[in-house]
Amino acid sequence: MRLDEAGRCTPATMMNTQPARNVGVLHPQFNSPEADLTLLSSEGTSYRVPYFTLRNTCGYFRTLLIGYTPISRSAEHAQGKDPGENSNPKLRQPIEVDEKDKVITKVLSMICGLYSANWESIDEAEDALSLAQKWDAPGPLSMIRGAITAPMFLADPVRLYAITTRFGWEEEMRLVSTHTLTLDLYDGAYRPVLERMSSSALMTLLRLHRLRRNEFKRLIDSIPGLFEEGNSVEYFCSKCGEVMSNHTWRELKVKMFMEMDKRPLGDTLCSLEMEEWPEAVSCWEAKCKNPRCGELNYNKLSTLRDVKKCIDRLPLHV
Repeated sequence: MRLDEAGRCTPATMMNTQPARNVGVLHPQFNSPEADLTLLSSEGTSYRVPYFTLRNTCGYFRTLLIGYTPISRSAEHAQGKDPGENSNPKLRQPIEVDEKDKVITKVLSMICGLYSANWESIDEAEDALSLAQKWDAPGPLSMIRGAITAPMFLADPVRLYAITTRFGWEEEMRLVSTHTLTLDLYDGAYRPVLERMSSSALMTLLRLHRLRRNEFKRLIDSIPGLFEEGNSVEYFCSKCGEVMSNHTWRELKVKMFMEMDKRPLGDTLCSLEMEEWPEAVSCWEAKCKNPRCGELNYNKLSTLRDVKKCIDRLPLHV
């Protein structure tokens, strides 16, 4: 659909100025002879869709089709006319859209209430969201929003966070921000996605990661009643009173801080992985230097329990 009946380009008919595409085969799901509009994909596939459905579900088509009065194909048959020679020139001209078959099929299936295959990737969902937003189609947007936190999408939390912030989906954004806490956002692999985010969304996410790291450090350095012996300037053996060095605890704190910087969720602390850290091994094996004592400097189990308490006090989402 390009020109009006007088050969003029009007706002309601101006789709693009490129040569008309060759009309290809009808999509098998959208080939009803009763449908009175045809959409033509960038790959040349035709989609017959009811005018009433498009006009009442998509703001884009509601504006585009102002002044358009559909003539039903069944009425033409009754009048002995060939539907291909409809008296309404607009009906004979397919509406060209820029998207490929896969994304058009997905969105039109949701609009028309037809069967739609399961999502294959976050790319497919993002393409469908872009088209639904372009067409101002709240139905598909709502359907996709209901599925956007499925496990297959949460596997790419940074990209999913960008999507949820783009559409202002706050509840989903909070959930997804928690899933980003297993990641080091300064890894170059995430740079392309982060650069496409709004500055506000990016700073909010970075703030969450930094807040968890910095608040963890504050807690293990100064929380009353926890780690007082290891954090004190002078540390005395609980058994013999010998002055002891707490350098192994300080080194373990630095290691935990660095780990929280890379993985703010903190799930690697107090884990089997932590058991293999040289800093942890040195801390748990540190003993009183008095040869007649040999008391362990730190109680491993109670110390790890207190570290876990600190982690549990950290914010989990934006």
